[in-house]
Amino acid sequence: MGTSTRGGSLAPGGVVGDGRYRLLAQFGIDERAGAHLWRARDGQLRRDVALTMLVGDPADAEAARLGRRTLERAAHAAKFNHPGVARVLDVLSLGNGISSSEGLLGIVVAEWTKGTDLIDLVAERPVEPGTAARMVQALAESVELAHQSGLVLGLDHPQRLRLTPDGRLRLAFPGPLPDATLRDDVKALGAVLYLLLTGRWALPGGPPAVPAAPRSPTGRVVPARSLEPRVPQELSALAVRTIEDGGHGGIRTSAAILRVLDEAAEAAERTQYIAKDPNVDPDGGVWTTKKPVKDAARRRKLALGVTVLVVAAVGILAWLGMMAISFFQDDPESSGPPVNLADPTPTQQQNPPNQQPQNPPAPQPGANGEPVAPNEVTVYNPEGEGDSVEDAGLAIDGDPATVWRTDEYRQQFPTFKAGVGLVATFDSPLQLAKVKVTADSPGTDVEIRIADDADPALDDTRVVGSGTLEGTDTEIQLQEPTSARYVIVWITSLSGEAPRFASELGELTFLPAG
Repeated sequence: MGTSTRGGSLAPGGVVGDGRYRLLAQFGIDERAGAHLWRARDGQLRRDVALTMLVGDPADAEAARLGRRTLERAAHAAKFNHPGVARVLDVLSLGNGISSSEGLLGIVVAEWTKGTDLIDLVAERPVEPGTAARMVQALAESVELAHQSGLVLGLDHPQRLRLTPDGRLRLAFPGPLPDATLRDDVKALGAVLYLLLTGRWALPGGPPAVPAAPRSPTGRVVPARSLEPRVPQELSALAVRTIEDGGHGGIRTSAAILRVLDEAAEAAERTQYIAKDPNVDPDGGVWTTKKPVKDAARRRKLALGVTVLVVAAVGILAWLGMMAISFFQDDPESSGPPVNLADPTPTQQQNPPNQQPQNPPAPQPGANGEPVAPNEVTVYNPEGEGDSVEDAGLAIDGDPATVWRTDEYRQQFPTFKAGVGLVATFDSPLQLAKVKVTADSPGTDVEIRIADDADPALDDTRVVGSGTLEGTDTEIQLQEPTSARYVIVWITSLSGEAPRFASELGELTFLPAG
């Protein structure tokens, strides 16, 4: 039987988890959390598992607190089931599967993912752009589903990912950092794409074995296309826009990444890089566009189908034409009264000479105080996962009967946390005067805040109005009309009574100054 080993001297052959798991091989270390990533053998169930072991001193109160937070988040994610994420089998903590002599704060046990390390994949050369796009697309699908459930996956470290035999990227070592956010997952998707395209890691805290992404004198990540000219502009821009914070044009959600990736992947797959003879021109090459062979049969079927439809349409039109001619020939009076085209009737209007007809100007959104609909609404919860993330859009769907609802809390705000809310993003700033809230949550205290981006720290937002929901419709007047592109409806006190507090918002209407 192997000997128990302390966290500082983990080695193959050692056992952890009160002797249940025998260590086989180490696959990386996430230094930010002291997380050692190992493949191990479950002696009880005789299967290989992935261990994310949090190494630390249990006597260190702050380290123990952070470790507990990571374990809590991992346990919360155990209910998430998707091919892109290894299933969490167990979460061990001190006194619950881990003894104080092991030098560990906790262990996240997940099913083992067969395949290849992401680091090994890019060690020799970057991945073809089309293949890279498809890999990240599959990973982004799992992120999108997790975020709809309010879960942070914590895939912002390349050694936590593996490539499955069927070519899909998978989070093999779950266990998000204590302070990881939904935005961190999105930035990680951009960093993974950048890594596949260039072999370099663009986020802090990467493994020493992977070169860091170069940056410009202004601190911005150098585009992938500047390092690898074969990378299409769309993919190069996508990676940088996803990684970087702030600024216009940034990509902040996995749903947006999926839309761009699908288009970019198809474009990249249609373009094949044909290298010239290296003995003649070692750096030369040419881009050529090819139609995939697999689409040839589909195109032939499509052409045949279109031809049949055209022939049928021509036949129907000819038959209708013959019927019309026959009808009018049989009934001369059916042609109707004569019309004098030379003299327009008094109702007809003529433009003065040399003057072109003018169309009336299109009404501007928000003109005359009319409501302005935001481009999107997302859950705003700067302290962690959001409440009912997948239902945020119901607050602007035009149907007050469909609602976004907070989680149910046993304690009133701000005992457990400061609050929760929705952030509305507009295409351009509007001069906001008031917000109308349609809801059946009497007693809910609401603040209207404005921000410079869609995911700010609470301290970086500014209160411009407040009110308490009463009845079905409540209008919250701003202190003064304020220009804003990002508007937060922030709940500071929930409806209900102990031990069940919750609020719901049926419809949000944003009214500019008239």
